[in-house]
Amino acid sequence: MHRDRTTQLCFDLQADKGDIVALLGPSGAGKSTLLAMVAGFLEPDSGSLTIDGQPVIGVPPARRPLSILFQEHNLFPHLTVFENIGLGLHPGLQLSREEKEQVVIAAARVGLQSYLDRLPEQLSGGQRQRVALARCLIRQRPLLLLDEPFSALDPALRNDMLQLVQKLAREQLTTVLMVTHSPEDALKIADKCAFIEQGEVRVFGPAQQVLGRPEDKKLKQYLGV
Repeated sequence: MHRDRTTQLCFDLQADKGDIVALLGPSGAGKSTLLAMVAGFLEPDSGSLTIDGQPVIGVPPARRPLSILFQEHNLFPHLTVFENIGLGLHPGLQLSREEKEQVVIAAARVGLQSYLDRLPEQLSGGQRQRVALARCLIRQRPLLLLDEPFSALDPALRNDMLQLVQKLAREQLTTVLMVTHSPEDALKIADKCAFIEQGEVRVFGPAQQVLGRPEDKKLKQYLGV
């Protein structure tokens, strides 16, 4: 539970290993607050939070077993694609031969093996997000948080990135929490869906059931059913 200046937010949610969970709801409902608490940027006032079976309340964000991909890709403009991905393994880029090979493999998995020497300014928006995704996944953390990272991309590119996330998450058995405003995006790749409204998880279950056969009144209003 988290209490801000005006609202009490109370979340109850469990995701299984390898699940892709979409967090849907109106603006201001608490989706990003939930993500911020999982990441460690906000601490709950009460309750428990475990990641991969380990309690993480009080653990600094940098030490939590997760990676985050934001809408802003947060690449370093003076570093190459290779170096930006390599930061996921070592902040000082002191990489062993094996780690350098891991960077090359990660770039290939997101389709950027031919761009390793390029700077971010030489890439398209979709390519920059692929670099950021590769940097997240090379860390091989059990949890990946997505805070609407693809919302600024055009529909075709956004679809490509969603499919790529799904493919790589399946391969690595990574659990994904994905904030989105798009039920269509959720239906494309999510196993489960949580509808958040006024600071609580009102509906949680299989995405096809939650979004395809909605029963909750607030959820129906949100979906325009």
